[in-house]
Amino acid sequence: MRKGIFITGTDTGVGKTFVAAGLLKAMREMGFNVCPMKPLETGCRVKNGKLVPQDALELIKASGAEEPVEIVSPYIFRLPLAPAIAAELEEVIIKKKKILSAFEYLLNKYDITVVEGAGGIMVPVYKKNLFIDLIKDFGLPVIIVARPGVGTINHTLLTIKAAQSSRLNVLGIIINYASKAKRDLSEETNPEIIERLGKAQVLGIIPYLRNQISLGKIFHKIVLKLLKKI
Repeated sequence: MRKGIFITGTDTGVGKTFVAAGLLKAMREMGFNVCPMKPLETGCRVKNGKLVPQDALELIKASGAEEPVEIVSPYIFRLPLAPAIAAELEEVIIKKKKILSAFEYLLNKYDITVVEGAGGIMVPVYKKNLFIDLIKDFGLPVIIVARPGVGTINHTLLTIKAAQSSRLNVLGIIINYASKAKRDLSEETNPEIIERLGKAQVLGIIPYLRNQISLGKIFHKIVLKLLKKI
């Protein structure tokens, strides 16, 4: 199997970048030479007249890789929209060859490449192509980041089903508390139901307001599970 993973989510705002950064940091601490990739980043702020891909920079910092941001994130956009729509409005032509070239370069140079998408796997990337198509082009297995609480079973199972229907290898689910929320019974029962109905392992649960030491241990445990799968 190719030494890489693709991080997607059940929705936007579920904490994909946070999870990807945590995995990269844990892998680096375990002695792996790792690098991220954020093929397309939208919603970039402007600083000194230039677009700043904040997610890509955060991932690069977590990995310790010394790669130009242009390789890690070949396409960046100002508008906080799906890449295909942002590109159209900003009059940019997205070329798959450019993305695949950067991906192959990183994949061949590093022990493990962690790729993060934007939104979920059905988000338009360019023309009629969705992120699910790009993942197939990459040939990578998938980790799905989900939020806790009511509604996550439906969103997570739909994402699993879509991935499996396209013959993608779902390595597992990471449930991330991206924001403070009142805990309820659904959070206790959701992981078991998702595993049973989705036939996909819940690799870990990331708490909110986390202690850095305990957080590091959680990500290390998740990486150990992943290493057995990739």
